[in-house]
Amino acid sequence: MAEDSPHRHHALDHVELTVTDLAAAERFYGEAFGWRFTSYGPDYSGIRDPRDDAGEVGGLRRDDEVRPGGPLVLLFSADLDASVAAVRRAGGEVVEEPYAFPGGRRFHFADPSGNELGVWSEQ
Repeated sequence: MAEDSPHRHHALDHVELTVTDLAAAERFYGEAFGWRFTSYGPDYSGIRDPRDDAGEVGGLRRDDEVRPGGPLVLLFSADLDASVAAVRRAGGEVVEEPYAFPGGRRFHFADPSGNELGVWSEQ
């Protein structure tokens, strides 16, 4: 991670909303709140940061059904593999192993109460 990166290790960094209709969600949030989006295809749109048009603060992720539990909170990690190991050592369950996505890699885990969070890294 570069010294000038706006991301902080293990800080709340990004929030994803699961939606069943991506176009309808973009329309709604755009009209209601003025949100703007970056399209990454039919299943994902990034929510642009209103302070920095090149940055993103979250995303809309299309899925056939919205899972209980609300938005998906993502933490940032300077070392994704070390974060996977730390989650396991602390008693969390990795529910989605690390995978690549445009912009880096990430994994999902469940905490001891069953809350699902994600962790992402630029590498």
